[in-house]
Amino acid sequence: MSQSSDNNGDLSQFSMLDLFRMEAESQTQILTDGLLAMERLKDDAGAIESMMRAAHSIKGAAAIVGLEVVVQLAHGMEDAFIAAQNGKLALTPNRVDVLLAGVDLILQLSRLQDSGVDAWLGANATLIRQTLDAIATIAFLPEPVNLRAEAGLPPLGAPSAPAVASAAAPAAAAEETPAIAPRTPAALKAAQNFDRLLSLASESRINAHQMHPFIQDMQRFKRNQSSLFALVEQLHEAIANSSDAGLKEKSLLALQKTHPLKQFVLEHIADIEAYERRLLAVSQGMVDEVLTLRMRPFRDGVQAFPRMVRDLARNMGKDVQLQIIGEDTLVDRDILAKIESPLNHMLRNAVDHGMDAPDARVAAGKPAVGTIVLEAKHRAGMLSIEISDDGRGVDLEKIRTRVVERKMASQQMAASLSPAELLEFLFLPAFSLKENTTEISGRGVGLDIVHETIRSQNGTVRIESELGVGFRTFITLPLTQSIVRALVVDVKGEAYAVPIVQVERVVKVPQSAIHTLESKQFFDLGGEHLGLVSASQVLELGDTDASSDELAVVVIGSGTRRYALVVEAIRGEQSLAVQALDPIFGKMRDISAAALLDDGEPVLILDVPDLLLSIDKLLHEGGLHQLAKSDQAERRKTKRILVVDDSLTVREMERKLLLGRGYLVDIAIDGIDGWNVVRSGDYDLVITDVDMPRMDGIELVTLIKKDIHLHKLPVMIVSYKDRPEDRARGLSAGADYYLTKGSFHDETLLDAVNDLIGDARR
Repeated sequence: MSQSSDNNGDLSQFSMLDLFRMEAESQTQILTDGLLAMERLKDDAGAIESMMRAAHSIKGAAAIVGLEVVVQLAHGMEDAFIAAQNGKLALTPNRVDVLLAGVDLILQLSRLQDSGVDAWLGANATLIRQTLDAIATIAFLPEPVNLRAEAGLPPLGAPSAPAVASAAAPAAAAEETPAIAPRTPAALKAAQNFDRLLSLASESRINAHQMHPFIQDMQRFKRNQSSLFALVEQLHEAIANSSDAGLKEKSLLALQKTHPLKQFVLEHIADIEAYERRLLAVSQGMVDEVLTLRMRPFRDGVQAFPRMVRDLARNMGKDVQLQIIGEDTLVDRDILAKIESPLNHMLRNAVDHGMDAPDARVAAGKPAVGTIVLEAKHRAGMLSIEISDDGRGVDLEKIRTRVVERKMASQQMAASLSPAELLEFLFLPAFSLKENTTEISGRGVGLDIVHETIRSQNGTVRIESELGVGFRTFITLPLTQSIVRALVVDVKGEAYAVPIVQVERVVKVPQSAIHTLESKQFFDLGGEHLGLVSASQVLELGDTDASSDELAVVVIGSGTRRYALVVEAIRGEQSLAVQALDPIFGKMRDISAAALLDDGEPVLILDVPDLLLSIDKLLHEGGLHQLAKSDQAERRKTKRILVVDDSLTVREMERKLLLGRGYLVDIAIDGIDGWNVVRSGDYDLVITDVDMPRMDGIELVTLIKKDIHLHKLPVMIVSYKDRPEDRARGLSAGADYYLTKGSFHDETLLDAVNDLIGDARR
């Protein structure tokens, strides 16, 4: 992607070479697009004009930063474009090859670090001279002889300029080639800024939603006030019938004072409601604007593909063009970066597997030039990408034969497979229809990578083929990964979210519809037996309360891995701003991220593929429990713990761990909040962080230990600070246990809690 699009403001922070890199990035793309257009259209005057301007801009910018080689390359290309504009030079494929080689060198030079330019120029002097000579004598280049091979230039099969240069450079020189100037720190910083902005915008939206309970309280106050005023009026009417003039006067005065109070409340409720509406609109607008900032046009991720397809096809003796439709379709920058590799795989497969040589296409009644269409558009709130070609398609019988040969199915079973089922085999690892292995394909590592990458982005991929007509791939993805539309459910009284794209359906299952076979419970859904799995058991939160007449069930998975996940309740759909979990936890099983609900309540977002693996493991080990009806009368009193931490992910992780052991858990977001909560509840243990706003953990421990009612309450400190003096400070304040987060893991925390207060049950 071009950096210039991200730096439209203050450019004073960049060096002249940085500015040259930005300009070269965009101008070389104009040159590449123009050369590919000229190769097809032959006399595109607009393309020639834009290429002349691009070459002239590069020449001027290179002169400023002292890159004489780039000046010479751009000047030679400019001369060629002027000759083409005057009708003296035809930009044939071989001549386009030479000019593209010049573009590659310019682009590679622009990406070098400042200190590595001289060394790179020395190591690649021969290649540079050959390219300059080829451009200078481009008018004498015959067709169809390949001058690149004659000049000793590397073939154009590689998709990137660095690969072209390294092919011709000596091995020793290649080892000394300086690293290309890293662009990832700037991109990473920009991504972090966007994430921070989105987090702040989401918090403002949550705060706006929290106005609603306050307004409801005001409405209740208004109703209570109205009842009180009605009683005052009744009292005044009763007093009016008495003979006590002084009492009548006071009663009238009290009645008169109620009228402005009533009007005051009505006006202020109206003002607060209007303020809530404005706050909700502004906060939602902030979220929408931040998401818009994260969106990039589809072209930013695919602009290199036309060149890659063209070069790959020429190396294979084919003639193929790529048409991109929907270049302006907006895509989340993270998704755009993730799908670049899968799209590259699909396009290379289309050229290698699907396209024939020009003479074979003509013999089949097709145009000599093969066409691949890459189209992106928004459909039903999702990103839809379609890749289609007019090649030979896939021979389904060849797939059927290969399946039998590899003993993946019997002859009889393979014969009964439908076209859609046969095409699914192409997604399996190491499955290939090619008889020989090449650098491009034949290893069976193409479509399976595509499938896994798209699935990891909560997307789906589907393929269709018609022999002799072509091949089509349909990819569906969320528009963004920053905001996830999710189904919020309750599991053991806690909120969890399931990405809506991974929910097949939600149903209520009556107890009478549940059947048991070999200790496994299931129900019938559309003629299919679906196994019931307790969400609380999979998440290791205990057994599910199945005492209600109907069970709330979320259907997830597909094919043979399709399960009915039993939850306590379905709250509904919400749009959640995704927040990454603290790296201290690593990859949490069954959990992908965290978020905050509209009311500010934290929620963990489930990793459905991981959840399916956990269910498979439970079934394989025979550890799946039946849904048991709970008897509330037999429940024993459970110990209660207060967790105090200003980090959302840390306190939520601690809470989940403790809930898994059966403890009741409350949370507080800092020392002041913890101090207020601990005095209002009956707790068996307090777990607190040290560094927190408003009041730190040491102050909280000191207050608890000095309080006449709380001084015997055990307190555990969990902190990143692991120096002996930090531990001594915490223990001297009165803490009963000091645990460092650096060594924190599940069993350490749970063992420490058990040492202090024992099991969850009294």
